[in-house]
Amino acid sequence: MAARQTSSALQPPALSDAYPMANPGYGKRVAPDQLPRGASDFTLLPTRERYVAGFIDHLPEGASMSVKQLAKQLPLYGQQAISSALTALSVAGHLRRVRCPVGAGEETRWVFRTFWSRTARDNEWWATFLATETTTAQATPEAPSPTPNTPAPAPTAVPQQRTPPPRPETPLAPSTAETGPSPAYLALARLGRADHRLALSADDCAALEPRATEWLARGVSVDYLTSALTAGLPAAIDSPVGFLRHRLTTKTPPQLPTENTGSGTTAPTAPSLLVECTECGTPGPPEALPDGLCRPCRETHSKGPGDPSPAPAAAPDIKARMANLRNLLRSV
Repeated sequence: MAARQTSSALQPPALSDAYPMANPGYGKRVAPDQLPRGASDFTLLPTRERYVAGFIDHLPEGASMSVKQLAKQLPLYGQQAISSALTALSVAGHLRRVRCPVGAGEETRWVFRTFWSRTARDNEWWATFLATETTTAQATPEAPSPTPNTPAPAPTAVPQQRTPPPRPETPLAPSTAETGPSPAYLALARLGRADHRLALSADDCAALEPRATEWLARGVSVDYLTSALTAGLPAAIDSPVGFLRHRLTTKTPPQLPTENTGSGTTAPTAPSLLVECTECGTPGPPEALPDGLCRPCRETHSKGPGDPSPAPAAAPDIKARMANLRNLLRSV
């Protein structure tokens, strides 16, 4: 019967006050609903993993979880040993490394976090927890620093001045007071330049402007309006205004949905949280990385020392080979 390993065999070093913290949004994150600390924590783990787990468990929220920083604080093991210990802790259900999108739209950036649980969790618990974890953080502007409560300076006395008599208001010129022509009016006015058979006067453009405006209101562009009015023209047009009025009436386009309507367009979905393989860093959805490992690393980790491996080939008999060579040379 295997003896139960006790946590007193190897105690992790005391946490240094100078332990580096990760950048805001990165580093260690404590998972919820953990059991309180006790003497039996991590007793089922091997010595190295129990040593590393005890140190990580006492790190504060937001502490750096890189292998390099952990190896600096744990002098008994190097970076390779720390990396292997983190992989074992991930398989045991104590941690998951994830990538979280922060921000929205073009301001989205990925942050790297390590969720830690003193209580070992199975894959279903981690998948449910990571699925409900908030993946986007609302950017909150920093509060302005409080200014000291100093009394406002007293206003300086200004001698009373004479105000000049008000000038009579001059009306604005019609060219500056009125807005320019509408896009529909401009499109109709340019038809004569595209084809001389569709030359319109100013009164003709004003008469057809409401119908052309209705086309633009249905979601078509000015180029579409121009192409529809100039396509397939007859050889001779006696009345350009009558011809265009007929086309604007009989070829009215259907109502197109605008960009703001949600019937035809769907809002872009925010990127979801991704789990990183603790061994190689390959990202993927939580359900695709059970035990926090990708498939190749999981297959490699599952091959323990007890797995059957091919026996090493026997060392070749050098003397027998040399004797065989001598016999071959003598027969030549």
